[in-house]
Amino acid sequence: MTTNIGAEATGQKYCSGCAALIHKDARACPQCGAPQASAGGSGNKSKIVAFIFAWFLGAFGGHKFYLGRTGWGVLYLVFFWTLIPAVAAFIEGIIYLTMSDEAFEAKYG
Repeated sequence: MTTNIGAEATGQKYCSGCAALIHKDARACPQCGAPQASAGGSGNKSKIVAFIFAWFLGAFGGHKFYLGRTGWGVLYLVFFWTLIPAVAAFIEGIIYLTMSDEAFEAKYG
């Protein structure tokens, strides 16, 4: 039975697929290719939720706050009266839906 205590101290973890020792921030195991759960970070974000926020609360930056882009969210709030953020959010919502899951996870995950 392996323990993760020694691995954590060295900045490594065990692969969820083959139990090989890998870097703690690795997205996939270099030996078996198994995708790894995100370590730390803000958690997993959903493309569908980001799309819904972009379309319904996009003028106010709702999708930006959800995705952890607080600075952009504040900028959207400041300029919501110009309707420019609403147009941008409409387009961004479409972009979120058309992105691959891997690309979305890499950018916002």
